[in-house]
Amino acid sequence: MNARLPRGTRQLPTVAVALALALAAAVSLGLARFSYALLLPPMRTDLGWSYLTAGAMNTVNAAGYLVGALLTPAWLRRFGARRVLLAGGIGAGVLLIAHGLVTGDAALYALRLLTGVASAATFVAGGLLAARLASHGEPRAAGLVLGIYYGGTGVGIVVSALLVPALSARPSPHAWQSAWMALGVAALLATALTALATRALDPTGAANTAHAPFAWRRFACGLAAYFMFGLGYIGYMTFVVTLLREQHLGDGLISVFYALLGLAVIGSSWLWAGLLHRQRGGGAMQLLNALLSLATVLPVLSAHPVAVFASGLLFGAVFLSVVASTTALVRHNAPPAAWPAGIAAFTIVFAAGQIVGPTLVGWVADGTGGLAQGLACSAAVLLVSALLAWGQRPINPPA
Repeated sequence: MNARLPRGTRQLPTVAVALALALAAAVSLGLARFSYALLLPPMRTDLGWSYLTAGAMNTVNAAGYLVGALLTPAWLRRFGARRVLLAGGIGAGVLLIAHGLVTGDAALYALRLLTGVASAATFVAGGLLAARLASHGEPRAAGLVLGIYYGGTGVGIVVSALLVPALSARPSPHAWQSAWMALGVAALLATALTALATRALDPTGAANTAHAPFAWRRFACGLAAYFMFGLGYIGYMTFVVTLLREQHLGDGLISVFYALLGLAVIGSSWLWAGLLHRQRGGGAMQLLNALLSLATVLPVLSAHPVAVFASGLLFGAVFLSVVASTTALVRHNAPPAAWPAGIAAFTIVFAAGQIVGPTLVGWVADGTGGLAQGLACSAAVLLVSALLAWGQRPINPPA
């Protein structure tokens, strides 16, 4: 892909810069958020949590993510996207290490909250830089650049699958703490690599970057669909490993399941690139959410390993592409000056959905139906998201 980059970035190809940005997504979601699904079973056993408490930990993290999404547009205007991206990555790494130094619920709640703030800053800034990078290349390659960035989350998921089970299973008190520390170190290393490979990206910071307001009302169906996506998908990512343990799937198979899910996320970069390029309205979000609903309900319908692995592969191949579809929607239908506010707007409703989702699924799971009933509710919510996305039509960007 012979894309022309902004001045000062030609020493690295577009794909190489996109891959470096992808490591920021690996930190903000893969390591700082989705690793919790693997840490939840040993932490719940060690600390005596109910499902409600376990879900509330992710709810607090999502609340911090919402705070970060609300604050990031101002940070982008003041400091520039790359500085915000790197500051968030460093903050997330330090906070993950701190998770391994405490055992009290109050301290863990505080750390999950602050990690959410740092993650949002990194994710929004990275999405903005990826959208700008995509605009300087061949139009057909834009979907691939966005897919590579968001698919980087899969790298974090795979790293989590390799580190967490091995470290948290050691015969020592609070063995899960060492897993948090390892994730923090991995986050700092990934952020360092991102910093090295993006030194010439966004060289002027915020000084020469125009910012314009975002037309929320014109994207109402897309925003509503994305809220429901945040509400629905997070139940799966929070509790699916716990469900598989309850269904007596072995630890080795669970690690393979989560690693395959992460590899599918990485592969989604190429799988849906054409769809993200073609669909200017909510069509991509509609199809992807319908597929996610199917993936979420599969382990509820059957505990057979074939159904379980099919669920993980399908879910991994789809869910981060829903996130990429919102950036593509903004990029297709809003002027570049409105991209920071647009990406932040979608991140805000996404975070709001994630605040409700884990606690809701945990509350349902504490009832007689257990986790299976909670994930069935998540699948229904994702179907509603697909219906809402159907109503989002393309918008001609203003002159």
